Amino acid sequence: MADVASIKLKPNAKSRALAGHPWVFGNEVETLPASSHDGEVVEGRDRTGRFIGSGIYNSKSQIVWRRLSRDRVELDETYLRGAIDRAIKRRDEVPSGAGKNRRLIWSESDDLPGVVVDQFGDTLVVQIQTLAMDRRADLIVELLAERTQAAEIILRNDANIRRLEGLPQEIRTRSGKPWEPRWHAIDGFDYWLDLQNGQKTGFYLDQREQHAAVARHAKGRRVLDAFCNQGSFGLHAARAGAAAVKGLDSAFDAITQAKRNAERNGVKAEFTAVNVFDYFGAKHEETWDLIVLDPPPFAKSKSTLEGALRGYKELNLRAMKALAPGGLLATYTCSHHMQDAELRGVLADAAADAKRKVQVVEFCHQPADHPVLITMPESEYLRGYIVRVE
Repeated sequence: MADVASIKLKPNAKSRALAGHPWVFGNEVETLPASSHDGEVVEGRDRTGRFIGSGIYNSKSQIVWRRLSRDRVELDETYLRGAIDRAIKRRDEVPSGAGKNRRLIWSESDDLPGVVVDQFGDTLVVQIQTLAMDRRADLIVELLAERTQAAEIILRNDANIRRLEGLPQEIRTRSGKPWEPRWHAIDGFDYWLDLQNGQKTGFYLDQREQHAAVARHAKGRRVLDAFCNQGSFGLHAARAGAAAVKGLDSAFDAITQAKRNAERNGVKAEFTAVNVFDYFGAKHEETWDLIVLDPPPFAKSKSTLEGALRGYKELNLRAMKALAPGGLLATYTCSHHMQDAELRGVLADAAADAKRKVQVVEFCHQPADHPVLITMPESEYLRGYIVRVE
């Protein structure tokens, strides 16, 4: 292997990389290598010069180094093929009932920093968010096609986070042809998917297990699905025998899609376009037996966490007040900046203000096809609780 540049941690740097975290920030490094090394492999060294791994480098990013391996490696076809093969093998080895609707690659957790791949049958949706991987995007796509025999691969490189790496935004397909929206079966329901232009990668696969978990409690209950998006929680609850189902979302296109999904699948559910905070703030005669809160991430950065916690607390407080005694609240957060302690604190504060006795029924988290790297808290972003509100 040819000589490569290296980063060296400052003598007083309290870098999490020394404890196994895969990231090094620019302010932790003595001297940044030249920008000519951007997008390439750079060695990492601790304050004594000891080798701590090979990683991808970008001087334009706050995260200047992302570890690939604790060994010396090159980011070539051999490395990429091996990482992709290992990632898919992990999914195949963990029975999840996902079939061919699953997350195939989850960034650092699969030794491919900045690469996210979701599988929907014979179609893959790929997001690439780091410079080094973006430079090898065509190779990654071809290796994925070879490994999975996918009929089409969509590159959804339109996330704002790409700007932090100095990357442009784009959406394209491997074939060069538009991917036409279509009906696609996921967990016994048909969904009208627009994988090329829908939110994120087109469907929130990370909540699949929670759709089923909530449905187990839905029979005979009046269910409110807040921030319903395409209506998955509501659809599952309706089929499980809920007495009534109502879905709320501020996005008119999401509500239109949810109604279409309900009609297609022959389930009875009402969907309304409304601001969820406004809905809970208004005076309603009706109460609910089961409320689902699955909002978008309020805490998109550490600096916004304090305000986000107030928002989550107010939302959960209003939901608790809208529950009939003994009702259930399924509440989630998808922000990695909000750890379990913060979420539990939010629920405790909301319970105290609501003057309700709240008991945990189930602890909720992201599924096994979104593996959590134990030394990287950021790889765990979805958490929640199903609680009983007396």
